[in-house]
Amino acid sequence: MTGRRRDKAPNQADVARLAGVSQSAVSRVISGNAATARIPEETRQRVFEAVRELGYVANPAARAMRKKRNNLLGVHTFERVFPRAHEDFYFEFLLGIEERAEETGFDLVLFTSTGSGNDGGRKVYRNGTNRLNLADGSILLGVSTDRGELARLWYEGYPFLHIGRREVPGAEIPQIIPDYRSASGQIVQRLAEHGHRRFGYVREWMEMEPYEDRRAGYAEAVQRLGLTDTSPGFHGTPDIEGSWLDEVARGAVTAIVAESVRLAESLREQLGARGRKIPDDVSVAVLERAPADLSGQWDSLVIPRIEIGRLAVDRLQATLDDPEQRTGSLLVPCPLIRGTTIAAVSE
Repeated sequence: MTGRRRDKAPNQADVARLAGVSQSAVSRVISGNAATARIPEETRQRVFEAVRELGYVANPAARAMRKKRNNLLGVHTFERVFPRAHEDFYFEFLLGIEERAEETGFDLVLFTSTGSGNDGGRKVYRNGTNRLNLADGSILLGVSTDRGELARLWYEGYPFLHIGRREVPGAEIPQIIPDYRSASGQIVQRLAEHGHRRFGYVREWMEMEPYEDRRAGYAEAVQRLGLTDTSPGFHGTPDIEGSWLDEVARGAVTAIVAESVRLAESLREQLGARGRKIPDDVSVAVLERAPADLSGQWDSLVIPRIEIGRLAVDRLQATLDDPEQRTGSLLVPCPLIRGTTIAAVSE
């Protein structure tokens, strides 16, 4: 495909002609319904390429109307995440969003009942209508992200930002991303500086981008530093295998990196049953922040949730100030906490 100049905004018919597909196929791809319509991946990619080349954005009239600001920012979650306690994972994200919105003169609209999907997840679109349009723009978050809806929002030009990395084929959605990858590498580096060379990795069952980033950062650091890891978790097996822990108890591993506090606490219990202590016999670090009642115990990383919530408001407002300029993604460093679960070792 080659670039071309246009005197009017492109529409779906223009995209269809350039991609060599039907207009209905373009509509299904852009709306996120390509999978259910069984549209081949090669066709989807042609549509995405045509969209990028033409600079197509759906609903230009709706976007023009959004220039009339009402100083309302939306917050939408894809499942029930509004906190019932201060320990809730999303509490500090929402606190940062609220603080910064108030400081900058915006009111918040919480979208808590926009519709339910077949899996119980919340939907942005109800009967084909984007109810987030009540707000000037919206911040989206949650685990059960609907990637099809993210793609549709992006192609329709609705101003939004997603907290957390999500891969959406064909759409470069704006995101605030905790930099788990770098933090995981830094934790491995810290353990190596304490003399550890034989590592183990314990992973959760989830297969999604935040965990992929943790695993990638860990694996890269192990390879870069010339360390050894033959653990089941490093090779893709979730949870903790008892037979492997028997080997750990015999000294096969001196350092373990766990993806969650749940797994780290289980390690403490199971190693204790085998006569081994943390960190006297095995050092352990965790790739998430420990809850308040365990604060300061585990060497771990911190997700700067309040900062991310505040940054999300600032980035969204920048998009609203210049609707033609879509903001890209932003990586936010995750600081490390020194606890009491790493000790030096001589090998």
